[in-house]
Amino acid sequence: MRSEPLLLTARGEGQKGARRRTSPVLAAMALASVLALTATGCGSGDPEANAQASASAASEGDGKITIPDDIRDRLKEHGIDVDKWKDGAWKNWDRDDWLREAQDYINPVIEGLWDPDRMQGAEDPDRGVQKSDLSGDQGVTDPEPAPVDAKAVSPTYHDNVPEAGKVFFDSPEGTMVCSATVVADPAHPGRSNLVWTAGHCVHAGRSGGWYRNIAFVPSYNDQALSAAELAGATEDELAPYGVWWADWAGTSDQWIAQGGPTGGEGAPYDFAVIHVTPENGGSGKSLEETVGSALPVNFAAPAVPRVESITVDGYPAAAPFDGETLYQCQDRPGRLSINASDPTMYRVGCTMTGGSSGGGWVASGADGEPALVSNTSIGPVNAGWLAGPRLGEVAKGVYDSVSQKFAGE
Repeated sequence: MRSEPLLLTARGEGQKGARRRTSPVLAAMALASVLALTATGCGSGDPEANAQASASAASEGDGKITIPDDIRDRLKEHGIDVDKWKDGAWKNWDRDDWLREAQDYINPVIEGLWDPDRMQGAEDPDRGVQKSDLSGDQGVTDPEPAPVDAKAVSPTYHDNVPEAGKVFFDSPEGTMVCSATVVADPAHPGRSNLVWTAGHCVHAGRSGGWYRNIAFVPSYNDQALSAAELAGATEDELAPYGVWWADWAGTSDQWIAQGGPTGGEGAPYDFAVIHVTPENGGSGKSLEETVGSALPVNFAAPAVPRVESITVDGYPAAAPFDGETLYQCQDRPGRLSINASDPTMYRVGCTMTGGSSGGGWVASGADGEPALVSNTSIGPVNAGWLAGPRLGEVAKGVYDSVSQKFAGE
């Protein structure tokens, strides 16, 4: 999470008066790249400070790169040489060459890039602050909640929270990590390849562009191996259900235009949906079939006074946590308003730190079944609470656009 509100990837300073308002509809990302949020789990989003970037990315791995013709053509359109990209040109974070717009998303699979050493070395992207009538929540901030100690989930994680996992990506600051959730796909019931995370875990916001080499690992470290055991862990132990690359991603226009690494800018719209594909081609099964579950998403979550309890999942990576263990917090939410004109966010007491960004917030729906109602976006520098966006019309637009893109498959 981050110091200050855990806002996703772009931490920047405010310029509230200069904020550009954009359509409430999504900004569909094109082939993959991950952004890092601020408070909850991503890295710095200041591209200017990272022009020297090649050296800051952690070891890149020697894996081969798989580039379909359509991606090859898209790379060429942006002046990117495929062979140079394969040999490490993806580490060039020069602002002029950093793809930023929704349609510019490009994330070719580099087989073997996310090996055990690289996954364990990833850092948190530190990001620090209808049925129901929501008018009483608008612009309201409740007293800061009492901290709720995060509890380690019992292994195996897959038996208890099969939808949870980690998102890995590269940013100008190096390898980064966030948390994420497998969600249902209306276009493919029972066969979803959709993952929900924070916007700052795929895009740097107003001061940058799409992150690169974005990949999802469900049930990461499923057996909750200790630090000593992890030293010799194999990929099968860290990623028992495989590594799934984001071949498409979508986040909100608001996050792209306003998002910053600190201060909460863009946080009410800090969400993202990625479509994934198995690194090695897999068995032909979808992500949902592989892990055995996917959560529905509730885009009409009730006003705060009507929510009894929310459970927050995540892999906190900033001290005192190490990013290798899945944790949960459970609390009755309060309200947090970043800007009176933006939707009021949910806020809960929770001691999880950076790395938990993007993790799912789950509550019982009208049918009594669990559903995703938010994701971790921001939190204070010293931890103690987390805040997440309420998922409404804009979030549904992002979700539907990513789902519909692959509806014919």
